[in-house]
Parts: sequence; C-alpha cells; structure tokens
Amino acid sequence: MDYVYLDEELLRGAKIMAARTDRKDYEVLEAALRQYLGVEVLESVWARSDLSEEMGLEIANGELDAMRRERADRQG
Repeated sequence: MDYVYLDEELLRGAKIMAARTDRKDYEVLEAALRQYLGVEVLESVWARSDLSEEMGLEIANGELDAMRRERADRQG
C-alpha cells in the first residue's frame, strides 16, 4: 500500500466534503485528483477513439522522432 501525506487543511476539507456528500474521504480526494489531472477527459476521448494501441504508439513514436529531429536541427 502506498501512503500520501497531505496538508492538514486539505485533509480536513476533504473530510468535510465527504461528510456533506455522503462519500468516503478517499473518494473525494480521488475525484479531485482525477479532475486536476484530466483523467476523466482522457478516458472520455479514449472511449470514443477507434485507434488501436499499436497505431497510437506508432503515432506517438513518430511525433517523438520528429521532435528529436527538430531539436537536433536547432542545436546543429
């Protein structure tokens, strides 16, 4: 199990929000973190995409290669 240390004020706020919304502390914290990281937006996009994992990796690697070439051109 991993442990995360939080500021007392944040934890107190999460506990209050959990009590007011009839949820557990961790549910409030998880929802806030998901929103901050944009995880739900990404999951929504992935759910609508018909792109295979292989094709996604191919595109990502192509973009990474292009960025590296561009950086090398600027430095060279």
